[in-house]
Amino acid sequence: MLYKLTEEQDMIWTMVRDFSREVVAVKAAERDKTKEFPIDNLNQMAELGLMGMMVPPEYGGSGSDTISYVLALSEIAYSCASTAVVMSVHNSIVCESILKYGTEEQKKKFLKPLAAGKYIGAFALTEPQAGSDPTLQKMTAVKDGDYYILNGTKRFITTGENCGLAIVTAKTDKSQKHKGISAFLVEKGTPGFTVGRREEKLGLCASDTTDLIFEDCKVTAANLLGKEGAGFKISMTGLDGGRIGIAAQSIGVAKAAFDASVQYAKEREQFGKRIADFQGIQWIFADMKVDIEAASQLMFSVAAAKDRGERYTTQASIAKLFASEMVNRVTAKAIQIFGGYGFTKEYPVERFYRDARVFTIYEGTSEIQRVVISRDILKDK
Repeated sequence: MLYKLTEEQDMIWTMVRDFSREVVAVKAAERDKTKEFPIDNLNQMAELGLMGMMVPPEYGGSGSDTISYVLALSEIAYSCASTAVVMSVHNSIVCESILKYGTEEQKKKFLKPLAAGKYIGAFALTEPQAGSDPTLQKMTAVKDGDYYILNGTKRFITTGENCGLAIVTAKTDKSQKHKGISAFLVEKGTPGFTVGRREEKLGLCASDTTDLIFEDCKVTAANLLGKEGAGFKISMTGLDGGRIGIAAQSIGVAKAAFDASVQYAKEREQFGKRIADFQGIQWIFADMKVDIEAASQLMFSVAAAKDRGERYTTQASIAKLFASEMVNRVTAKAIQIFGGYGFTKEYPVERFYRDARVFTIYEGTSEIQRVVISRDILKDK
């Protein structure tokens, strides 16, 4: 690693790396088959302070910086991408959005159980007809005295089935387009809030992805996050942090695929020698290493900018775009190195390849990242 870590960052990295290899990795392949939600991993991660990493200690969190967070997240992803995506949404979007935009009462009420792992957080923005363009969402929230009445359906919600709290966006003023979108903190068990179908997915199989259905769901006005009309801004800010998390997940999975490939190449013999001794394989490893190191430096750069309090929207998109496409290249090369075995479930690279595929899609497709980056390039300075 080229980035110079502080003593505390290195300590967190070492601790999470050991936990990931010794605990999380053990049942990762089994979970991929059974689709069992990794609640035992998450409970232990909460005890280690990983479920409220950037939440200040006064709200029950660890008070870590973003560098420490991405190191931890990438190490969890190294062993189990399904566990990592839950950790990422929970920390990057849910906890940080409440910390940044919540009232003092909301912070006290929700951040402590989130950091303790008593609640797992979900972020509900996408709808059946509103993906990359969230202004097309049809879910509504109508003010009724001290309450809002929510109606609509959210789709592709990570941890939708197992969440205890969801940040839910809805239109409070249809005439205002994106400025008419508001955000609400909705607890599981609120009447009118139900979980719909669970998606059958290519990868991240132990992480549930579901519909969330709201039918005359009565939410107290005290659970409005930020002001009315601030939902779009809250969502976009949350996604900026989430995209750093996707970069970290991508790097973790890519490193796992790379390490598995190197080990296999040192053991597999063809034509009288190890396949690692063939120049063609060696050059593939060199390309994989360059890709991973480049993505890592982009991740550290944007994480450091965030820690310094700088604007980082474009840098987050750059890191997310490069890292998510990088992990798809690296995992594909890993399968090629394994040959026929790489196409089977006997070895983990098949799982890495499937898990990596969604990284270029969720929390903003690669195409959306290019829109964000190009707009920044072409805007008047």
